[in-house]
Amino acid sequence: MSKPLELIVIGAGHRGADAYASYAFTHPGEVRFVGVAEPDPIRRRRFADDHDLDESQCFTSWEALLDKGQLGDAAIVTTQDQMHVEPAVAAMQAGYHVLLEKPMAHTLEGCIQLVQTAERTGRVLQICHVLRYSPFWRALHEVLAAGRLGDIITVEHRENVAYWHMAHSFVRGNWRNQALSSPMILAKCCHDLDILVWNLASPVRRLSSVGSLLHYRADQAGPEIPARCTDGCPIERECPFSAIGIYLDLRPFDYLAAEAAARGIDPEAPKVWPFTVLSHDVSRAGRLAALQTGPYGRCVYRCDNDVVDHQVVTMELESGPSVILVMHGHSNEEHRSMRYDGTRATLRARFGRASEITVHDHATGAVEQVPIPQPQGGHGGGDHGLMSDFLRVLRGEAEPLTSARASLESHLLAFAAEEARLAGTVVDMAAFRARAEALTRQFAG
Repeated sequence: MSKPLELIVIGAGHRGADAYASYAFTHPGEVRFVGVAEPDPIRRRRFADDHDLDESQCFTSWEALLDKGQLGDAAIVTTQDQMHVEPAVAAMQAGYHVLLEKPMAHTLEGCIQLVQTAERTGRVLQICHVLRYSPFWRALHEVLAAGRLGDIITVEHRENVAYWHMAHSFVRGNWRNQALSSPMILAKCCHDLDILVWNLASPVRRLSSVGSLLHYRADQAGPEIPARCTDGCPIERECPFSAIGIYLDLRPFDYLAAEAAARGIDPEAPKVWPFTVLSHDVSRAGRLAALQTGPYGRCVYRCDNDVVDHQVVTMELESGPSVILVMHGHSNEEHRSMRYDGTRATLRARFGRASEITVHDHATGAVEQVPIPQPQGGHGGGDHGLMSDFLRVLRGEAEPLTSARASLESHLLAFAAEEARLAGTVVDMAAFRARAEALTRQFAG
């Protein structure tokens, strides 16, 4: 193999450092990192130590890093949603190919600008739609592509966000407020919409959407409930959203104790998501201090969240089938579930800690259990699968599984769904895409 490709990272948080850059630990012959931009000094130092970077390769801002000229072949951009466009555009203009965390951008205009820049500069812009690279989703796609179901008539796809994950990310966390991040249907479900686009291979003709924020609101709790779970809340022990229960007592995470030794996790100081988001100090004392002062200790009924906790998108494809996407934040278990009904068979599947795909034949009644290769790494193996594919594309060994232009379609559907939800209308997707093309011409000029 030729010498390792050299990459830089802009944003060394959980996704940049742990999900993607960790690929270098097990594949040092394929990639090495030669620069990092990260404003948090502890994260920046940790990344430097992990990848043997000296001070001259570490920067507090992406501007300072890119001002040094092109240091490597590609950039991984894993900043917060509202900070994707500027560093990704600047990196492509500086000569880097770019692997960009989803969603591409928090606005339609930003998505269009990214795609246009990639096409104008001739750079690879690959979006982190990691599910496409997971063994589960590849197996499901292969069943559909082989025509095993006959003509697909209707699809139901559910994104079941666990109650504690909803509270962590979309009530207390970085994606809680649309003005600070993006609509939840975009932030959480651009993955799901991308999978549907990939699997069904037919444009959406029209869509509608309903949804709202029903539960995580101030009017769902009485005046006796304090602002923080650590402030003597009278219902803390019985509240499923208790920050003490989630982050200190690990109530939703029984599996951690069983898997701790095999995964090298210390239950008393778990250096894994979501605990590493609270504080760099994941000891019990460190986590408690973070809950007493930081955003993750707030009562879920006393936060500044405004994104939905449930949303349904109904779509009609150009080829005729109907599709329903359900997203909600009240599941007992984190998983996706789906059903594809065709003229010859029905496919049922679930993707989570326990995953399975079954095909139920109409003519014979036989039930086939589809084998799923054992995944390695996060997102069911998708994180490292994505990195492997991106590097092969850069070496000229493969075509990308998805392009920036293809990734744009899932984002268009998310923005159209949010427009339909807010306006109570049915969105004609041809007209919506035409509006996007007008933006493309604007940025092209």
